[in-house]
Amino acid sequence: MRHDATAKLYFGQSVFFDYLDYAFGALLDGEIVGRAFGVPFAFNIEGRTELPDGGWDQVIRWAHEDRLVGRGPTTISALEITLVPKARGIGNALAMLDALKTCAKKMGFAEMFVPVRPSQKQLGSRMAMREYITLQRADGLPTDPWLRTHVCVGGKILKIAPYSMTIVGTIAEWTQWTGAAFNRSGQAEVEGALVPVLVSVEQNYGVYVEPNVWVQHAL
Repeated sequence: MRHDATAKLYFGQSVFFDYLDYAFGALLDGEIVGRAFGVPFAFNIEGRTELPDGGWDQVIRWAHEDRLVGRGPTTISALEITLVPKARGIGNALAMLDALKTCAKKMGFAEMFVPVRPSQKQLGSRMAMREYITLQRADGLPTDPWLRTHVCVGGKILKIAPYSMTIVGTIAEWTQWTGAAFNRSGQAEVEGALVPVLVSVEQNYGVYVEPNVWVQHAL
């Protein structure tokens, strides 16, 4: 995921310090075990009346444009919540989510949006996201644990962002990034990916287009 070119507009050295008010580290017994990032952007203005199908990538581009033209933000999108394995499953992800929501409240925003990356979608990478998000437990909550966490604390599933993250590279780059061999054109499975990588050996490229799920948290 580090090879999404749009990420440089947020995590790049020349711009990241402008977003430090929206960046958090998680400490457990003095050790850094996680991180969370959000990005503020202007919403419900001309040309931005709906959450973008481009999801994660597009809100970063919107925020970057806002900075360039001096436009003030009206809301925030979470970008990432990541924890090391030993810190998972004990409520820390929810604590990080709460940190981002508290940040949004302090900034005066009325809601926070999240392009959720369902944590277990990788187990059914060939399943369409629109079908995956309908899977429910007996209690009516989403089967996916990360999506369920959002719903349990009041998150509202709004829509799918069908091309939330797009990563493009040559065959050699994809081999370097993943350690896998891409010898045939077509769909290639990659560990941890929510959907297959589309590979063209003849044209020497691989394209990964990841769908996410837009969730809204009222504050």
